[in-house]
Amino acid sequence: MRDELLSPDPSPDDVEIEDPLTPAATLIGEEGGLRPRRLDEFVGQRELKEHLDIVLEAARRRAQAVDHLLFAGPPGLGKTTLAGIVAAELGVGLHVTSGPALDRAGDLAAILTRLGEGDVLFIDEIHRLSRTVEEVMYPAMEDYQLDIVLGKGPAARSIRLDLPRFTLIGATTRTGLITGPLRDRFGLVARLDYYDAGELEDIVIRAAGILGLEIDDDGAAEIAGRARGTPRIANRLLRRVRDFAEVRSHGRIDRHTAREGLSLFGVDDLGLDKVDRAVLTNLCQKFGGGPVGLGTLAISVGEAEETVEDVYEPFLIQQGLLMRTPRGRVATPAAWAHVGLIAPPSAPLMAADPPPDLFSP
Repeated sequence: MRDELLSPDPSPDDVEIEDPLTPAATLIGEEGGLRPRRLDEFVGQRELKEHLDIVLEAARRRAQAVDHLLFAGPPGLGKTTLAGIVAAELGVGLHVTSGPALDRAGDLAAILTRLGEGDVLFIDEIHRLSRTVEEVMYPAMEDYQLDIVLGKGPAARSIRLDLPRFTLIGATTRTGLITGPLRDRFGLVARLDYYDAGELEDIVIRAAGILGLEIDDDGAAEIAGRARGTPRIANRLLRRVRDFAEVRSHGRIDRHTAREGLSLFGVDDLGLDKVDRAVLTNLCQKFGGGPVGLGTLAISVGEAEETVEDVYEPFLIQQGLLMRTPRGRVATPAAWAHVGLIAPPSAPLMAADPPPDLFSP
């Protein structure tokens, strides 16, 4: 830690971290009312909900703070929502920040010293914490104490401040990038899974009720089927279909209206958008189904390599439309069929029969 901790005037960096430290009510943004506030309102993640129910009830009975929690999984599955639910269930304050926002140890110290007893500190993208900040986090998580160094050089001395017992909730999309010492200090490490169609349909119906929309089961099922197993996408598609229904239709969302609206906004039956289809179309049309390198494929669709690899490829691979091989990306027979093209016999993965065995008759 440096001397900025002793300065009565906050530095510009210290002022900026005021914004993340907000109550749960202001955390939500545009989706405000769509996020559940209680555990029994949360749809999906049955095993994790059961674990949290036990952990929260035990903490309430002991009148203690909950153990530190780490939520991992792809974006949009409810990690931030669960952090708000934990704070609401315990009736404590929720303070929010992110790993990239904590550049210096002083930033973290300013946040920790303002926490109340039992409060929840939520750090999104916790795998992006700097090593310096992470080192300060260790004694705070284990001993609820904060080490501060006063002065510099031979005259420097260290003092230890006591912190209130708080709960750290970390969220990450890349568990492998979290260091072992940090990961081991969490009392519960949970991974959120993608949602099935039935769970997403329940989420869409609930969100439609909050938004005051008239929707039938078929319309909700149509939206849920194109949401990629992700509640955030389901809510986003619902809002776009709502706009379409109000402007181009009768205002009520049924299967026909949902299909027309989603088609207008470029979302097909599998939930693929314009870029997803461009990746498959270019792979099949321009490169004969592959194999083709990531860099070449990314240039062909006008996107960065990291965007194609991290945003678009995972869902295409999950749907069996794309394969990663040592030689590059390869389109599967399902990809050819989805883009409406006929694969040539020379295309990868299109051989009708395997080569004969040496011992075959």
